[in-house]
Amino acid sequence: MTTTPRRTRIPRTATRTVLAAAGAAVLAVGLTACGGESLEESGGGSGGSGEKGSLVVGSASFTESKILAEMYAAALEDAGYEVSIKTVDARELYAPALEKGQIDVVPEYAATLAEFLNQKENGPDAEPVASSDPEATVKALRKLAGERGLKVLEPGKAVDQNAFAVSEDFAAEHNLKTLSDLGKSKQKIRLAAGDECPRRPFCQPGLEKTYGIDITGIDPLDVNSTQAKQAVKDGKDQMLLTITTDATLAQFGLVVLEDDKHLQNADNVLPVVNAKSAGAKDIEDALDKVTRTLTTADLAELNKKVDSERLKPDDVAEEYLKDKGLLQN
Repeated sequence: MTTTPRRTRIPRTATRTVLAAAGAAVLAVGLTACGGESLEESGGGSGGSGEKGSLVVGSASFTESKILAEMYAAALEDAGYEVSIKTVDARELYAPALEKGQIDVVPEYAATLAEFLNQKENGPDAEPVASSDPEATVKALRKLAGERGLKVLEPGKAVDQNAFAVSEDFAAEHNLKTLSDLGKSKQKIRLAAGDECPRRPFCQPGLEKTYGIDITGIDPLDVNSTQAKQAVKDGKDQMLLTITTDATLAQFGLVVLEDDKHLQNADNVLPVVNAKSAGAKDIEDALDKVTRTLTTADLAELNKKVDSERLKPDDVAEEYLKDKGLLQN
């Protein structure tokens, strides 16, 4: 295990701390980060030196989740809470901590969390409850989450879901703007994607069934990796699996084709809180301001600042909130 290095600074109410937890062994020792306190010891939602008490914001270990967690923390500090951030590698680890109140708030994705909870409740072969309809997906999520003591706040305009990109030259040559256009073009497509793509309904099977795209093979490159983007840029592959919040595609001369028949589920970004420790109205109001403002394009640009420009997630998050007039203190 390693502790994620992070520059120390003094925010409005307290120094934020990030404790990294890695691997399944973390669960066996109470989600304890090396050299830091365990989630059982840290608690959440009460005590602390903040005006209204303390809260723990959870984050997964990838860039976007870290940025969102920093935004939530800054907004909650602005509302008078003392806030710490705990970074845990996987949903399988932070979700139980959220249910127990060891973590109070996490940034989440509607469809992905809905299916995660659905399978925990009803087994790995459970009938899916998520869809491309955000309202229906959030409704299903709220039912599953509520049974576990969780409260799902309003979804935002920002969406991070699977997307498929081709080169700008390929799109121009075949007059492509949507995935339907690609299917109608009858072009043979070698797809740069993970090796699970042939089995995933939202990847090869969905592209073939929903759009009639002729996929001749899968190039098993890491999803959204530099290697996959370069392969499409060079013409080795014709399309890659990416995400809607990747702002680096233009650097490779790539463009996303619109999912015009809504193959992908509605993975709108939203906060999920422990209803007992963080269900207060002022917490919801503080987080809703962030959610209502953030767009998919905003999130892509923030990811770019961290991943490409090497800026710190906390600086990027705070600058965005200040620019949008969301911080009062």
